[in-house]
Amino acid sequence: MSNNKTTAEAENETKVPLLDYSSKGIVGEEANEDQSLARRTWIESKKLWRIVGPAIFSRIASYSMFVVSQAFAGHLGDLELAGLSIASSVICGFDFGLLLGMASALETLCGQAFGAKKYYMLGVYLQRSWIVLLLCGVFTLPLY
Repeated sequence: MSNNKTTAEAENETKVPLLDYSSKGIVGEEANEDQSLARRTWIESKKLWRIVGPAIFSRIASYSMFVVSQAFAGHLGDLELAGLSIASSVICGFDFGLLLGMASALETLCGQAFGAKKYYMLGVYLQRSWIVLLLCGVFTLPLY
């Protein structure tokens, strides 16, 4: 009986709208339908940049490390530069491909659990994926 109540509560939680127009947004401004399109676009753009900014910074910092490593290897010689380029491409491609593929499998499992209305399984799949990804990361750590 309590399992049905939990399922009913979970179903009610899924009916909450993603965008709440009655409350203030991230930047503290309300998005009304009375505002001009340019003003609403500006508000949404500020919200988006606030969320995406750290991800962009992280990607640029990661790419910059790769560029600096190649620049130093280029000063050592052509053979060293070629070796670093091949090693970085193969190792990073393998490692990211492996971990990203496993994380994509989680997306499929979570979608199936949500569609079957087994909301408790979402947490179980998430915890299992954390363990599996951590173990794969530890096993691929000697490559670096």
